[in-house]
Amino acid sequence: MAERIVIDPVTRIEGHLRIEAEIADGKVTNAYSAGTMVRLLEEILRGRDPRDAWAFVGRVCGVCTTVHSLASVRSVEDALGIVIPPNAELVRNLMFCAQYMHDHVVHFYHLHALDWVDVVSALNADPAETSRIAQSISNWPNSSPGYFSDLQKRLTRFVESGQLGIFSNGYWGHSAYKLPPEINLIGVAHYLEALEWQKEIVKIHAIFGGKNPHPNYLVGGMACAIGLDDVSGINIERLSYVHQLLKDAKNFIEQVYIPDLLAVAPYYLDWGAIGGGLGNFLAYGDLPTNGFNDPLSFKFPSGAILNKDLSNVMDVDLRNDSEIQEFVARSWYDYEGGKDQGLHPWQGESKINYTGPKP
Repeated sequence: MAERIVIDPVTRIEGHLRIEAEIADGKVTNAYSAGTMVRLLEEILRGRDPRDAWAFVGRVCGVCTTVHSLASVRSVEDALGIVIPPNAELVRNLMFCAQYMHDHVVHFYHLHALDWVDVVSALNADPAETSRIAQSISNWPNSSPGYFSDLQKRLTRFVESGQLGIFSNGYWGHSAYKLPPEINLIGVAHYLEALEWQKEIVKIHAIFGGKNPHPNYLVGGMACAIGLDDVSGINIERLSYVHQLLKDAKNFIEQVYIPDLLAVAPYYLDWGAIGGGLGNFLAYGDLPTNGFNDPLSFKFPSGAILNKDLSNVMDVDLRNDSEIQEFVARSWYDYEGGKDQGLHPWQGESKINYTGPKP
């Protein structure tokens, strides 16, 4: 007789997940996944002053902070025909870039790397060989045999204590792990270094937006005054600090993050054939240099790819209702006109119709 198991919630992803599996004779015969976290921010915003919307929608996530607030103020400005000052555009772009770098690094190391990096296996690494590998792929200074030996000793005490903390739920020793111990040790080292790094890059949000996560925005511009000699404003000293933070972030990405990606990827090339969905990708672009209504000025271009065809990047139109639609047929939502219709996001509805399992 088939057995049905439920794992709810599955964590360490951006939003919780419910997994149900049917098992017969020790094998999974059917599996079902569902996102069950409900935020209903659209309903929270109903009836509120649009100028305050950014402060609510930014709370969607504390990892991908700032971007939801930025989208909100842009929407209100577009509705009201507001063109923000060039300096405000530059400040927003700097905050976006800081988030862009932060999010990639945090996602790789702290949300995903432990699917590939076996922490306990790192105890078997040869520090000298680890150092040789690290120095062959990067000029990062923290790569001596002594550095990796000291880390390995700390990690050994940590594992022997039986209190693995943030590493306690790993599948250490599982046959799906493919990295040699030395690259596992490099991965653990940089996982920990990235924890320190990520708290530095987000200081840019605090300088321009007052805090992080969820820095402050303002419909019509930004609330930070730029004055090179202004003690209380964004002066030359603070701008120099932002410049240094960005240089340090760029150095970490080029000397640690990208080399680690290239070191790990060859061992998991076969994973590239797993999943993948339809292969349709949509990007509206960002980093405007001449206002958000001029997509040709974006440093990050827009475009759409269908069926994984990279040779044909199609244009997208922000204002064409037919180019993007939201469907709810396979969700626990409903539309007034029925589940089968598609609606553009600004026509969308958030009407819950939950028919799934209940506690």
